[in-house]
Amino acid sequence: MAEQTTTDRAKCDRIDIHHHIFPASIGKAALSAKAGWETPKENLPWSPQVSLRAMDQLSVKTAVLSFPAGIPGGPVGEPNRREAREFNQLASRICTEYPGRFAFFACTPNLLDVEGALAEMTFALDELGACGVSLSSSYGEGVDARYIGDDVFEPIWEALDKRSAVVFLHGAQIPSSTPYPHPFLGIPVVEVPNETFKAAAHLVVTGKKRRFPNANIILAHLGGSTPFLAARVAALSRHMGCPLTHEEILEDFKSFYFDTALSSHATTLAAMKSFVGGDRILFGTDFPAVSTETVEWYTKNAEDFYADDRDLRERIMHGTAKALLRL
Repeated sequence: MAEQTTTDRAKCDRIDIHHHIFPASIGKAALSAKAGWETPKENLPWSPQVSLRAMDQLSVKTAVLSFPAGIPGGPVGEPNRREAREFNQLASRICTEYPGRFAFFACTPNLLDVEGALAEMTFALDELGACGVSLSSSYGEGVDARYIGDDVFEPIWEALDKRSAVVFLHGAQIPSSTPYPHPFLGIPVVEVPNETFKAAAHLVVTGKKRRFPNANIILAHLGGSTPFLAARVAALSRHMGCPLTHEEILEDFKSFYFDTALSSHATTLAAMKSFVGGDRILFGTDFPAVSTETVEWYTKNAEDFYADDRDLRERIMHGTAKALLRL
């Protein structure tokens, strides 16, 4: 057998840090339809075997599982706490059953239940072996929603900062005040990326990103519109009274990590190369929310873009994630 090339080995070693888990209890097909999205039928009902088949096809060695943003749903209370515990225990069992193939970001109860969220984070990180925590861009509904930099979440960020924890931050599927413009442009297409940006911007302008620098925050989907709107925030939020300078605001935006899920294209990757370089970019797929064919298209874009820089490509595909998540 011919010896594997470095490129072949890099492909086999891919770490997918944006890979969802869809327990049957959440009714993913119905949730997707409500948001204007069709989860590929072949990926439902989801099971670890569905992911493993895709991972082998996509040359992914390890997938870091996370629950969809806002899961578990429901108001603050014991049922919500219990559901988060059950979901985290399920993810932990999958990781144990398939060693080396899966890791997971823990979900929390409704983050407005600060005491419950802190307890679940501690349990999942210390007892279940979670490699980080997944958070949504906001919690609550309508005018009562609180974005992730709100002062009510201060104890959460204090705990994450103290632990130097990894945080996977994903935009919530929140409809705008108007209907989405077309069936081809549902909430996951046009709203979720902006929710990620709004969460990142909120952390920056409130000073939370600067105050809690040890929390390693990964923004899903290359941060959505973050790299394109960061300079707008730097100038206009400063004008509106943000005490940070233009340079400090941009510096804080650049201190996030960014995953490539559903975002790899020459245009976006060139923007990221200018914005943060390559050492804060990690490979992600968003499987099983999308088909393997979709993932392959984005992955090829990334492979082609970084074709002339083998070392950087390997860091993006697995090296940075391995070091950050201690896999």
